Amino acid sequence: MIVAERKTIPELIEILKGQKKVLVLGCGTCVTVCLAGGEREVSIISSALRIASRLAGFSLQIEELTIERQCDNVFIEKAAEAIERNDAVLSLGCGAGVQAIAERYPAKPVYAGLNTAFLGILEERAVWTEKCVACGACVLHEYGGICPITRCAKHMLNGPCGGSREDRCEVLPDRPCAWQLIYQRLKGIGQLDRLKQIKPPKNWNASIHGGLRVIVREDHRI
Repeated sequence: MIVAERKTIPELIEILKGQKKVLVLGCGTCVTVCLAGGEREVSIISSALRIASRLAGFSLQIEELTIERQCDNVFIEKAAEAIERNDAVLSLGCGAGVQAIAERYPAKPVYAGLNTAFLGILEERAVWTEKCVACGACVLHEYGGICPITRCAKHMLNGPCGGSREDRCEVLPDRPCAWQLIYQRLKGIGQLDRLKQIKPPKNWNASIHGGLRVIVREDHRI
């Protein structure tokens, strides 16, 4: 899922300075799961902004709303009336959601209330860990389902680097060496021979280095 974290209230007050009526719009999917932008967070942030804006010398009129997904026009439509009657939108969605709303309402200021961090999973209660950089050319099948690009601090495809100590990463000692995990995983599934194959340098053309990425499924277009 997409993992994000909230901007601080002072940051948001600075962003919203000059606005009067603001819609704080939550998203009911990824950012709800990571406790950053769901209905509960909308309520908490809205209350804090009302107090902080008064202390800053201007009182924000805030409306609260949460929709299922901000990255989908079908759900954005459900927020249409609320968006229209406010001066600006503070989106508690990921970066894709913020931009989807901004594109649909070009005359309306739309601000990001969250910092979109990474694609990750819930490791334990209240702890999310990055697992994917969305590079566009997945190599997980080569490494037993463990991504060296994301998990290795040096992004090595033909590791290990030799600097790990007691299975800990040289760069991030509080984290396991990705290549130790890869070795153990491939050994466990009987595919250690994969490590004998020298991998070529990563082709980043499918990643952000090539600019805006678009996926088109012609078989689903009308």
